[in-house]
Amino acid sequence: MFKFKHFSVRQDLCAMKVGTDGVLLGAWANGGDSILDVGTGTGLIALMMAQRYPNAQITAIDIDEGATRQALQNVENAGCQHRIKVLQEKVQAHEGLYDAIVSNPPFFIDSLGAPDAQRNMARHADTLPYAELMQSAWRLLKDDGELSVVVPFDYRQRMEDEATFVGFFPSRVCAIKTVERKPVRRFLLSFRKHPCERVLETMTMGDDYYQQLTKDFYL
Repeated sequence: MFKFKHFSVRQDLCAMKVGTDGVLLGAWANGGDSILDVGTGTGLIALMMAQRYPNAQITAIDIDEGATRQALQNVENAGCQHRIKVLQEKVQAHEGLYDAIVSNPPFFIDSLGAPDAQRNMARHADTLPYAELMQSAWRLLKDDGELSVVVPFDYRQRMEDEATFVGFFPSRVCAIKTVERKPVRRFLLSFRKHPCERVLETMTMGDDYYQQLTKDFYL
């Protein structure tokens, strides 16, 4: 179990465990009154968005049965079942209209699959190609809404290309380093449906920006 300030996350049924990527996305992404968490896994990001946006109604979806059961368990243990709805469903088939969509998507495209089928589904983009994520997000996002994702540094261009192809414009970009002297390892990316000024940010793990973002969550 991973304990945060205001809730705890069990992860024994879920292939992808609590990690820095999800924490940073949940702390960084813009929300609204209606939020969709795609590939919710443990439900971590949905719980973080519920904490940050106390008036929001959140839908958390995942295609994996174990992840869905885990997310529902964590949502109920946090007392958030009246605000977070958990569904076992593909985003490609989901219906709705949202102010914000957040996703820590499967990202491996050209690498070998993991031997564990559940972990392979969670990590590899076969079940949710970037193109289908962007097409679904465009359909499900309100005209003034925002999509936010986290990707490894070497997948940023692919994600941005697919976003551009469906009509999205980059809104915010945050480059994340583990150590100041080392190269960027992750990107937080946000997209909108209309042209906007792109905000460029840089974060190093443990720096002031990182501390400010995560202070309401980490013990």
